[in-house]
Amino acid sequence: MRRAVSLKARFEADGLLELLAHAFEQPTWHGANLREALSGVTLSQALWRPAPERHNIWELALHCAYWKHVVIRALKGFDNASGFLRQPDNFPALPEARQSAWETDLGLLEETHQTLLECVRSFDVARLDRPTEAGNSRTYAELIFGVANHDLYHAGQIRLLLTLQQGAA
Repeated sequence: MRRAVSLKARFEADGLLELLAHAFEQPTWHGANLREALSGVTLSQALWRPAPERHNIWELALHCAYWKHVVIRALKGFDNASGFLRQPDNFPALPEARQSAWETDLGLLEETHQTLLECVRSFDVARLDRPTEAGNSRTYAELIFGVANHDLYHAGQIRLLLTLQQGAA
């Protein structure tokens, strides 16, 4: 038997889903969401670095996919982020620079985002305000909120990298 969920918890869950959608794919008032920032990015644009040792757009896209994976694992009750398809984890190494590989990794980001949405939809909303793990004060709601903000942060960073590329050309 499913227990009744408070209206506050249901509203919070719906709001988190809405936030995730706007951060990744839905129109926003402030500028590009992550999908929009990546839309039309060419292979050469994805590989461009503003300086040696700085991240490029491709690395940022994989980085965003990785952190979505981390949140998915936490929502499913796993205490680590193992199982991500690319290594090393936080900023995975890029494969051979080919258009097909770039498109595959954009697909990985998209697929990971859709899996995250499914996990949030099926998550027990009564647990949203509980800590994600023993000894941690961060709640599941804060984790979901954080990954949405992470998308927005990197969307802005990607737009900046594209602007810098135009100035460097």
